[in-house]
Amino acid sequence: MRKIREKEQRAAAAAVGVRQVEFLDGYADGMLAPTLELRRDITAVIRRFRPDRVLTSSPLRRWERLAGPSHPDHLAAGEATTCAIYPDARNRFAFPELLEQGLEPWVVREVWYAGGPAPDHVVDITERYPRKLAAMRAHATQTGHMDLETWLRDVLTTVAENAGLPAGRLAEAFTVLRTE
Repeated sequence: MRKIREKEQRAAAAAVGVRQVEFLDGYADGMLAPTLELRRDITAVIRRFRPDRVLTSSPLRRWERLAGPSHPDHLAAGEATTCAIYPDARNRFAFPELLEQGLEPWVVREVWYAGGPAPDHVVDITERYPRKLAAMRAHATQTGHMDLETWLRDVLTTVAENAGLPAGRLAEAFTVLRTE
């Protein structure tokens, strides 16, 4: 299953213009936990690529919707990434072995959380919707059983309407955290 999911992720990334995808080895699908090992691995990626902004899953459960954003893997990834961003990536005393690998501390300036219970930022994706749909379709093991286009359009329409965007617009919602 791992190879299939990696292939799906690469196809999804290509659909939205991402040219490079890296996977962390040693983490089984459906079994992710926000361990120190996972935090270290994410911290290493942050220090290597030195991003100003990181987009991740929210570590907060949405009690009104257990599927999707409240999947245990998504919650664990969000929590481990949050800890990697602060304090780990910026703290030279966190994971000193990373310094030995030449990975100096780095401050991520913004975190964008997807799927959380209290979004505070909306992005109109109407023009990018075909790319979003193609990316979601690439995850056939996760979406092949459903009427994805109807479901996705309904979700994005609701987000846009709740944000007060004009009729016919599609949007995604995030919680944006500035770290400084």
